[in-house]
Amino acid sequence: MAKKRQLKLGALLHGVGGGTSTWRHPDAITDASVNFGVYKNWVRKAEEGKLDFIFIADGLYINEKSIPHFLNRFEPITILSALAAVSTHIGLVGTLSTSYSEPFTVARQFGSLDINSGGRAGWNVVTSPLEGSALNYGRKQHPDHATRYRIAAEFLEVTRGLWDSWEDDAFIRDKATGRFFDPDKMHALNHEGEFFSVKGPLNIQRSKQGHPVIFQAGSSEAGRSFASRAADAIFTGQETIGEAREFYQDIKRRVAGYGRNPEEVLVFPGIGPIIGSTEEEAERKYREIAELVTIEEALNYLGRFFDHHDFSQYPLDEPFPDIGDIGKNSFQANTDRIKRIAREQNLTLREVALRTATPRGNFIGTPESIADRIQEWFEGGAADGFILHATTPRGLEEFVDHVVPILQKRGLFRTEYESDTLRGNLGLPVPENRYTLARKKTVNV
Repeated sequence: MAKKRQLKLGALLHGVGGGTSTWRHPDAITDASVNFGVYKNWVRKAEEGKLDFIFIADGLYINEKSIPHFLNRFEPITILSALAAVSTHIGLVGTLSTSYSEPFTVARQFGSLDINSGGRAGWNVVTSPLEGSALNYGRKQHPDHATRYRIAAEFLEVTRGLWDSWEDDAFIRDKATGRFFDPDKMHALNHEGEFFSVKGPLNIQRSKQGHPVIFQAGSSEAGRSFASRAADAIFTGQETIGEAREFYQDIKRRVAGYGRNPEEVLVFPGIGPIIGSTEEEAERKYREIAELVTIEEALNYLGRFFDHHDFSQYPLDEPFPDIGDIGKNSFQANTDRIKRIAREQNLTLREVALRTATPRGNFIGTPESIADRIQEWFEGGAADGFILHATTPRGLEEFVDHVVPILQKRGLFRTEYESDTLRGNLGLPVPENRYTLARKKTVNV
């Protein structure tokens, strides 16, 4: 009998929030983005709810218009390493850029986190959308969109090769014979490519999950192609179940086209549940958050997606301005979507800014109604799971306390962890070491 498909859940830990004004909410902890105690409580709560993973996002450029959380926040590897020590089962996923890093360093960082956590590490591979990032790394120009994805593809290829430097039984550690390792099971990569030259081997062994789990969040054409070819899990964001189903089906087709098993590439739409004991209470909670945002803040937030373009120069109550290709080299999928919706719905600049800064979303309501929508998307071919971001200061706690038990009761979500590794809980296979695999094939010839 085939095992029933199970919902997967992750939580984005986003300090003082992903908006401009959440930190002003009466319940908000204003230094949450750099408060380890807060993060420790969040990861323990997420683990109490048997969530698959927590996720730490990142960026490499700020200015005076950046949202508060971006201005002052933990570096992902650092905070994830600390959180590994206060958790036992939950996955630890962090963002790291392929445009402004080196494969050998990244392979060491995530390899170390993977072993320190007992096989719970995940890497969200990003290409860094913000143009200003180049200025923080001694570069004159940010690579164009297509080039960034070519870099990312080679970067990930090299990193995975480095993670296979040591076969799983390479370290003998025999005191009697004096053999610490088997030289035949240590492998140099000797990579020479378009962007990187890396000899190897890596100076750390594989973890028990083989490789950290690879996440990716590209929704542009190049992003979808890269994710389908290389990722284990994909973050995305759609406003309707129809859009989510289209994305899901497109990704699964692409994955199959690359000769991969579609069941082994998971799709996680992002949602921001706002939970109330009644629909009216949930709506009131949404209004409390939305009303904290001024139109000036909304314009700044909108501008972030368009290379921090100054939207204050345009009339607020006239149609969204024609700004050409501004932002195309940054958040391409997002900017295309914003402009398309504005055009199709004949929205004013004011309407676009407020919608972008205070998105209403489809997951506002009672615990039962939110569970209903999650089930509808999951069973309706729109998602394998969801990445949750807390729209209100206690959003994670309320989701774990009130929504998770309903999903468990319906048989959609686990009541206990199946594994102590991230791959095990996500139902993903352990990648076999490429050199061990080649050795087996040689023996069987």
